[in-house]
Amino acid sequence: MNGKTHLMGGLAACAAVESFTAGSEWSPLFYVGGMIGAFLPDICHVHSTIGRKLPILSRVISFLVGHRTFTHSLLFLVLIYFIVTFIAPEGTNLVIGLLTGMISHIILDMATVRGVKLFFPFPLRVRLPIYIRTGGRFEGFVQVGLLIWLVVWGYQFIHVWL
Repeated sequence: MNGKTHLMGGLAACAAVESFTAGSEWSPLFYVGGMIGAFLPDICHVHSTIGRKLPILSRVISFLVGHRTFTHSLLFLVLIYFIVTFIAPEGTNLVIGLLTGMISHIILDMATVRGVKLFFPFPLRVRLPIYIRTGGRFEGFVQVGLLIWLVVWGYQFIHVWL
């Protein structure tokens, strides 16, 4: 998936988490974390949105593990969780947002032809039964679906607060 799809996916996933946890206090850091998390797994791809921002780190990671392997795995999710909670022990909103965005990214990439190595270092590739080609026509439909979800959620959110 491309960067726009991942960004909308991360925000939509955060909106879904907020919808299903009514009464919880989510700060703007939750959504910032979701946006960062939506891009973070593609640090292994030098031409990705985050890869272009951090080119040296992206090239090193790409060289060491390749694309859609370690950074798209459960192991990476756990590692990021421990790193971020160590750096910001009081940053619960940020951590949950970051993991929410990362999970949405991984699920979206599981819906592509190549899938992901979810159980890295094991070589098994995981792909959803229905998948699309990255950058293809159907990715546009995914973007529209995510946008509709965000608009509906945004309307409900604003309607509640008015």
